[in-house]
Amino acid sequence: MQGLGLLMSIVVGGFAGWIAERIMKARHGLLKNIVLGILGALLGNFILTNLTGETLPGIFGQLIVAVAGASILIFVGRAITRR
Repeated sequence: MQGLGLLMSIVVGGFAGWIAERIMKARHGLLKNIVLGILGALLGNFILTNLTGETLPGIFGQLIVAVAGASILIFVGRAITRR
């Protein structure tokens, strides 16, 4: 996550994974939410940086990016497992 320390990345990642879980109506545990949130932040930052040349600043900006990325990961995971 852009400019966040390790501990704050875990906290924001867990919260982002939990929000994405609620939006996508999925059921995951705490560890999977943290992993989804952190990977979602990486994916979201990658996409946003390639589209606009920059990412959203601050904790709340990174939370938005992480939720969007985690939601994409949940969507892709569902698409793969339903085949």
